[in-house]
Amino acid sequence: MYTTRAARHVAAPPHAVYRALTDPEAVAAWRVPDGMTARVHTFDAREGGSFRISLTHDDPSAPGKSGGRTDTYRGHFARLVPDALVVEVLAFETGDDALRATMTLTTTLTAADGGTDVEIRHEGVPDAIAPRDNERGTRMALDRLARLLEGRGRPAPE
Repeated sequence: MYTTRAARHVAAPPHAVYRALTDPEAVAAWRVPDGMTARVHTFDAREGGSFRISLTHDDPSAPGKSGGRTDTYRGHFARLVPDALVVEVLAFETGDDALRATMTLTTTLTAADGGTDVEIRHEGVPDAIAPRDNERGTRMALDRLARLLEGRGRPAPE
């Protein structure tokens, strides 16, 4: 298992970024790599609240971690600090032992330069997932978050 980090500056205030981290519609819009679509099944954004999300490859021949072409993961919010921190504990729904690790996703928000520095630390990533793929997917998601909040994508949730 390993840890990755990705960071990006978003030209939006911390409260808007935090809202995008804790709103299921926004999460479905930004927290997905290019070439995939997201579906939020359950999402209870409170400490201890659970979530279940599926990411489906647009390419019908792409293999999913959970079967077919879909990666489904579930977990809970371990810690929420408004406008500053979101800690999620999650695992893929899979029959593959090499992918079953429990992971921790920590998103830290820091006000900076008229916007927010967003850092995502992904701990406990299974070795069966190439680090470059995990990092690339996280960077793509952060780029989508920036587009969403900077008015270049779907409107941010109110």
